[in-house]
Amino acid sequence: MSLWIAPLLIAARHSRPAGRHVAPHFLTRRLSAAAPSAQAVRTVTLFPGDGIGPEIAGAVKEIFRAADAPVQWEEIAISTKNVKPGEDLIPQAALDSVRRNRYGLKGPLETPVGKGHKSLNLTLRQALSLYANVRPCVSMPGVKTKFDNINVVTIRENTEGEYVGLEHEVYPGVVESLKVITRQASERVARFAFEYARSNQRKRVTAVHKASVLKMSDGMFLECCRRISKEYPDIEFKEALIELCCGYLVSQPQRYDVLVLTNLAGDIVSDLAAGLIGGLGLTASLNKGEHVVLAEAVHGTAPDIAGKDWANPTALLLSGVMLLREMDLHDHAERIERAVHQVLQDAQCRTRDLGGTARCSEYTQAIIDRLGTA
Repeated sequence: MSLWIAPLLIAARHSRPAGRHVAPHFLTRRLSAAAPSAQAVRTVTLFPGDGIGPEIAGAVKEIFRAADAPVQWEEIAISTKNVKPGEDLIPQAALDSVRRNRYGLKGPLETPVGKGHKSLNLTLRQALSLYANVRPCVSMPGVKTKFDNINVVTIRENTEGEYVGLEHEVYPGVVESLKVITRQASERVARFAFEYARSNQRKRVTAVHKASVLKMSDGMFLECCRRISKEYPDIEFKEALIELCCGYLVSQPQRYDVLVLTNLAGDIVSDLAAGLIGGLGLTASLNKGEHVVLAEAVHGTAPDIAGKDWANPTALLLSGVMLLREMDLHDHAERIERAVHQVLQDAQCRTRDLGGTARCSEYTQAIIDRLGTA
């Protein structure tokens, strides 16, 4: 047995019993009696990121402060530029901070394409066992796109599939890449999707797959989704081949409500869905683990505009709004979200990627000014 595969098989054998439910609770009100009081100050780990990351992270901090959100930041810089030979890509202190605080917010991190070090984003997800990524793709007021009233949520399995990084060259010119799917991870993300749908008054969960070709791997994922769906008779369950799902998303997106996908499929489809509402610069994202929640901007580092005050902080800000709801700070979350919507609806202050001329600092101030009326 490959030494690469053995740890995954051991984890699968020791997975929790299928009957034990772990309900997601972000974007909904926490039911635990042990939840901190609404005004207790939370410490949140902040990874500003690379490129435009520090600028948009600064904007988020300003807006949170103006909204009187009871949040204090434990800021830690992680970047491959800070890594010395022989050191870990993610410092242990950074991982310890998120585990201790339980909440984190992350800006974009640079990842080389086709060579170089492992993705820092992937490293974080695996190190913190962030098993589900949630991206609500919802039409923004005043942002005109091909379709109106988009409201699709993608839920992506975040820990395995093609992204386990098991690649090697078996012969010059021949590379083998392994896709690992386990029953434990598939059941966990399927149950998460149905719990999310139920908690957020969603009516339908669609499992997106390629089991017509990948009969064992995607076949297992689909079979797990089918089995878990039977535990949720109040939620409609559908299945969709990935190519058909993509076709309908760009022609009839209202067909879909909540999508649950494997890792690579989820990465692709969630970006496609983001394009329906105006792009990744407007799309919030949150990663869920058993004990840790990490919200993030999923767009790139935009090094060409870094330091020029041109960046759009909306994606990171709305990811922070998701985090506020996870912390039961719903009033603060709603005020900030309303202020963002009012600024976008007014269309007088927009960053360049949205067709405007406003600088990041001007857009940030416009949102702060709206907090008083939101």
